[in-house]
Amino acid sequence: MTTAETTPIAYPFNSAEGLELSEAYEQARNRTGLLRVRMPYGEPAWLATRYADARLVLGDRRFSRAAALHHDEPRQSEGRRDSGGILTMDPPDHTRLRTLVAKAFTVHQVEKLRPWVRQLTHDLLDGLEAAGPPADLVDRYALPIPVGVICALLGVPEEDRPKFRVWSDAALSTSSLTADEFNRNTEELRAYMAGLIEDHRVSPRDDIMTSLIEARDAGDRLSELELVDLCVGILVAGHETTATQIPNFVLTLLDHPDELRRLREEHALLHGAVEELLRFVPLGMAASFPRYATEDIEVGGTLVRAGEPVLVAVGSANRDALRFDEPGTLNVARPATQHLGFGHGVHHCLGAPLARLELQEALGALITRFPNLRLAGDVEWKGQMLVRGPRVMPIGW
Repeated sequence: MTTAETTPIAYPFNSAEGLELSEAYEQARNRTGLLRVRMPYGEPAWLATRYADARLVLGDRRFSRAAALHHDEPRQSEGRRDSGGILTMDPPDHTRLRTLVAKAFTVHQVEKLRPWVRQLTHDLLDGLEAAGPPADLVDRYALPIPVGVICALLGVPEEDRPKFRVWSDAALSTSSLTADEFNRNTEELRAYMAGLIEDHRVSPRDDIMTSLIEARDAGDRLSELELVDLCVGILVAGHETTATQIPNFVLTLLDHPDELRRLREEHALLHGAVEELLRFVPLGMAASFPRYATEDIEVGGTLVRAGEPVLVAVGSANRDALRFDEPGTLNVARPATQHLGFGHGVHHCLGAPLARLELQEALGALITRFPNLRLAGDVEWKGQMLVRGPRVMPIGW
């Protein structure tokens, strides 16, 4: 069994420019035990790269997210969250908050939005066509879809949307901000959200924010800071990953023309293709938030001591040959898989049904409208962010 004496190696492995999965992950999956790594900031950690180990760490209650607040948690940026809201909670606090929000994100509730999202994609494509190529897929299509949806759900006025784009970028930045800048940005976003909450109190409307306020004010099941942080979390998480995955998926399909052709010819494959792309495309620069062992636990042949953090490399777990046939091959007709693209366990992505719907509609509309879709210039990559993807992606058709 591996012990903590191993010298940690520098992490993350992935490059910010491109969507490849570093070969270092395959090497890690093929060796026994967990890998000992050190991120640019924080204490060393164990890294889980195999599917079975990833599911164990994400799903086992003996691993805590809340404990990270009492440690120098492994991270990519100097700045630290004083509270990550729902992301840094364990049950029962986590359960209490999640239950309040979950009602808005059920598959049934989200499906009601499909006609509206479909219309939004078609309106944006009309705009692209009218302006003519080349066009930036990110700015003109990928961003406005999830931003429009989440802002409508939270009641963010249209004129304020560019502001929160800046805040959101900073919230997910890895190395471009000092700790002071990171904290100032967080406070600005919280202050804005507090103002929006107050406005909703005065003029209630039919959206998620109003129902969360009612839960807070009527049952006092939320503190004011929890309410603010919950809305901030929904705002940031609710658009960034989807806005990044739309161009990532398009880029991946353009790199696999046979699969793209197959998807165009068999539209019924669309929903399964989105699941396969969620499995295949490694979104993160590095592994997700650390989980701290609350007691000694063996994971994949390594004894993780109580108080030690484990990082879960979801992108690597989704390419584990012990779980998936030909894991390095994109197959839009792959039978349903339990990928970890939305996580697993109590922190499984709350907005997964909404993200799925947006990805299905965005991808389906785009490849149908533009049969000759192609790259029309150099992709400019984000860099210095927790998620990887194009910042600018010129397309032609």
